[in-house]
Amino acid sequence: MEISRNDVDFYEKIRPVLQSKVEEFILLGYDSVTEQDIWDYLVNKKWKKDKVDLMLFEVVQEIFSLKIGDFMNYTTVEALKESSFTLENEEDRLELLK
Repeated sequence: MEISRNDVDFYEKIRPVLQSKVEEFILLGYDSVTEQDIWDYLVNKKWKKDKVDLMLFEVVQEIFSLKIGDFMNYTTVEALKESSFTLENEEDRLELLK
């Protein structure tokens, strides 16, 4: 089974597992993480290169083994990709020095 971001049926099956991981992250102090954020990380980062079929237990295992550091690294990189900050802009460089 190839997993995509729009795979609603599969997403609904593992939603309780995603909720459990969200609750874990909240206990660690990361209360802005959502189920959809974790799902996006898994689909866009973890499973992006894997074109093999994943069994349900493998997906659950991937979610439960997700570390907050890996998730936050991904989130940071994605935020930087979307940022309009450049060192070529004089105002941005001055803002960095404040």
